[in-house]
Amino acid sequence: MMLADIQKAADAIRGVLAPTPFLHSVTLSAITGAQLFVKFENLQFTASFKERGALNKLLALTPAERTAGVVAMSAGNHAQALAYHASRLGIAATIVMPADTPEVKVSATRAHGAIVVLEGASLSESEKEARRLAMEQKLVLVHPYDDPAVIAGQGTVALEMLSAQPDLDVLVVPIGGGGLIAGMATAAKALKPDIQVIGVQARRCPSMDDALRGRTPEPFTGTIAEGIAVKRPGALTLPIIRDKVDGIVLVSEVQLEQAIALYIAVEKTVAEGAGAASLAGIVAEPGQFRGRRVGIVLSGGNIDTRLLASVLMRDLVHQGRIARLRIDIPDRPGVLSAVAGAIGDAGGNILEVQHNRIFSHTQAKETDLEVVIEARDPRHLEAIVGALSAQGFRVRLLDADGPD
Repeated sequence: MMLADIQKAADAIRGVLAPTPFLHSVTLSAITGAQLFVKFENLQFTASFKERGALNKLLALTPAERTAGVVAMSAGNHAQALAYHASRLGIAATIVMPADTPEVKVSATRAHGAIVVLEGASLSESEKEARRLAMEQKLVLVHPYDDPAVIAGQGTVALEMLSAQPDLDVLVVPIGGGGLIAGMATAAKALKPDIQVIGVQARRCPSMDDALRGRTPEPFTGTIAEGIAVKRPGALTLPIIRDKVDGIVLVSEVQLEQAIALYIAVEKTVAEGAGAASLAGIVAEPGQFRGRRVGIVLSGGNIDTRLLASVLMRDLVHQGRIARLRIDIPDRPGVLSAVAGAIGDAGGNILEVQHNRIFSHTQAKETDLEVVIEARDPRHLEAIVGALSAQGFRVRLLDADGPD
């Protein structure tokens, strides 16, 4: 992979894919201590950077290959990107998706004109079916990340970032199979050899980090960053990353959720788990980036709305703005009203109440009350707890730690 390949890809997709905004975030910079510039790839038509590689691959097909059609395996962004651009170009596309792929993703892929085949319990099993169809029907396999034309297309993200901000010190990029960071690192190191390129992976699925360190991968566990939850790094991408990427930061689920919430609160934009990984990496290792000019890629915004709602509510818990209290109370009339009055007088808002008489750890003449309340901030929460304690109630703040 050479810079010329990525520049050729940029020429190929120019006029079809407009450069996405690359903007300085004043507030995120103040929060993290780095000068952060965000590349908004969630503003592509199918809401992810995957359009770059998919389109470049399709444009590189011979007339005979276009006539034959393409096949790919994907459970998300690659499926939609390939289906959309294949439809635009009049190329038949078949996408093999795992059998349990959410219907919203299946419907979106079909809506772009692709034939969807649901096959396999995992993406690896879907890949076997995609390769079988490619052989049987003489289709061109478009791999999500392990393809030179796809890697070159993804590398155009770095060209745009460095064209807009040539004095960046470091790029922070999500890593799944490695197509995005392999292309970006190739372009960035060729244009600016002293720039650092740092990858980010979910701690629950660090397949690329394991491969680079020679570790035996541990069993995969679920992550909110499913777009980068790739169990096996690419055969083409791994050597590029080993040669050109300066390090990998592993992030927790809480840090990924915090990054999603920050994008909503600060930039008023939607990021999926994988799309928020770069920002999560800054959150996880602020000292590594403090005072530096950092370009981060918001790589995609396809997140289920129910999941997004859950993440935002959970973030309020982590901020100390929503809390769950357990209050021991005498089991007699009027006490529940007194608790509610104390919380209300202190300026708290009651969201949920659970009154446990039978399944209680207290004696028979007492009961416990679990109350979910909303406060302005952690200091206000302390004041509410203090107000309850001042009225003689025993109050405990229940553990709100999230997943690693």
